Amino acid sequence: MAIIIPTINSCSGKITAGEKRLARIFESNLSDDAICWYDIPTGEAHLHPDFIVFSPEIGIFFIEVKDWFASRIKSICKSHLVYESQDGSITHQNPIEQVRRYAFETTNSLKKDPQLIQEKERYKGNFCLPYGYGVYLSNITRKQFNQLFPDETSKSVLPSELVICKDELTEFMNAEKITARLKKLIPHYFPFSVTSEQINRIRWILYPEIRIGNASQNSTDETDTTYKLSTPNIMKIMDTQQELLARSLGEGHRVIHGVAGSGKTLILLYRCQHLLKNSNVCQKPILVICYNITLARKLSALIRSQLPNANVKVIHFHSWCVRQVKFHNVPVKEKFEFPKNYEVALKEGFQSGKIPSEQYSAVLIDEGHDFDSEWLKILSKMTAQETNSLLFLYDDTQSIYKKRNALSFSLASVGIQAQGRTSILKLNYRNTQQILHFASGIAFNYLNAHCSEEFYYDKPDAGGDIGPYPIVKKLKTHEDEVNYVAQWLTKEHKNGIAWHDMAILCPSTKCLPDNIVKVLENNSIPFNLIIKSNDKKKYDPLENKVCIMPLPSSKGLEFHSVAVIDSCNSSSKEDDLSDDIKKLYVGFTRATRHLLVTFNRDNKLSEHIISTYEKMTDQHLVS
Repeated sequence: MAIIIPTINSCSGKITAGEKRLARIFESNLSDDAICWYDIPTGEAHLHPDFIVFSPEIGIFFIEVKDWFASRIKSICKSHLVYESQDGSITHQNPIEQVRRYAFETTNSLKKDPQLIQEKERYKGNFCLPYGYGVYLSNITRKQFNQLFPDETSKSVLPSELVICKDELTEFMNAEKITARLKKLIPHYFPFSVTSEQINRIRWILYPEIRIGNASQNSTDETDTTYKLSTPNIMKIMDTQQELLARSLGEGHRVIHGVAGSGKTLILLYRCQHLLKNSNVCQKPILVICYNITLARKLSALIRSQLPNANVKVIHFHSWCVRQVKFHNVPVKEKFEFPKNYEVALKEGFQSGKIPSEQYSAVLIDEGHDFDSEWLKILSKMTAQETNSLLFLYDDTQSIYKKRNALSFSLASVGIQAQGRTSILKLNYRNTQQILHFASGIAFNYLNAHCSEEFYYDKPDAGGDIGPYPIVKKLKTHEDEVNYVAQWLTKEHKNGIAWHDMAILCPSTKCLPDNIVKVLENNSIPFNLIIKSNDKKKYDPLENKVCIMPLPSSKGLEFHSVAVIDSCNSSSKEDDLSDDIKKLYVGFTRATRHLLVTFNRDNKLSEHIISTYEKMTDQHLVS
């Protein structure tokens, strides 16, 4: 089945009967590799064809759908058509001219990418795919069409070969006949092959909103033009499943349960863009809220770069809590310590009515697994009644702030209307397959052997690139670890990795060796110690320094190269190492390409890491 983006069911409010029928025909009869985009603004010019379809058997083609009846078409010329509706005569643009413009302008923009043009001498400079366009008349048969346009003059303004009539594509035809009919829309068909990279380049150009990041995130050179068509060798883009989910969320409350690295944050950013484009209903700000201070800083930087001047408030929960309490003059009881005192004040202020509900047009919650049920009860009431837009993203495995399993309550009990509106992302794209294999091997067998019977952690599926296997190194002392890590970071930088794309993570702030600052300075490694609350609030993901932070603070972040130092410094006082292993899993999955794990202790945690590593690699770990 072809991929229809967005899903047909999510378009119920706008899709016409003819469009739905055609979408069903595409979905059922085009190949699994085919992608069909419905009613999505295209390119920088925001062209708006009804359908753009990529098929590895046909090429790329553009379709306009008209649910017109033959008896109501009054006249037609090259530029326009007069149609008799219930409201009287309406002049429409000639659909052939309309779709021709979409096709030519779009393919011309695609041909600006050097990797999307042909190199063979005969066809040099032409687009790499066959392409065409046409009109689908969902209520007019071929016989009616021929009767309506009997002379050649009329047919020239609505060419017969570019018009698909109601009886020429039906649900009862087989895939071969449907493909053959669609190929007739391609005036110059030729055999072709296209790579997955080329398909992604087409998607990148057609739909800027699904691009990931910007040039400044991938280079230390401020003049870098990675994402210009002139130098397009590195392109990051949502995968088709992420795009499908993001575009098909619909309205109201939505929940996404996604594994680490599955693209939850990408979908959150896309959701912001979508809501801002459709903000006519409500002018209140959008609230993006998470648990971690550092993740809030990252989200804020991403939103500022992609959505400058947007009415979006990005904040971590306890900062939001304090602001609400202070702004609405809610008394704070001193018998509790921070932040508990403000949590209690927030709850009491909300229940008393001092803190109002419906403050935002939408609420987007990242790291939902770390939110308390009482917090969510309040946040679920913060959306304006006219929009009722809420997005809740979570991953049980990354719940490292709670002793119990995450979400030990139902979402319905906290006001999140999620029944039938939950999507699951199981594919990890962030990490290389080797990093994910290592992290999953360390985490999931142990966690599932030490959790209650009714709770089970599913291993994520690998969707990332191939890369080197993580390095696990046992050293004699803290000092040896720091020196080894410094040498490793220096080597990574010499290989072209920017300082800001590397991190040193440790189980807690107490685990940082005393000599780390001196060693890094001696090796001329710029670094940013992100330890205290103020450090986290000042965190800038683009400052060209190596980040040093405790594992919990790294949640939601990612780096090309990550060193997890003193990894076996266990905080568990019992035999159950689940909390330690969850933290390590979070740390390991921050690395997109290279991972180094060091330790100097002999304990149950080091035994688990050593035995698991040796089983997975069939290598003996040498100190």
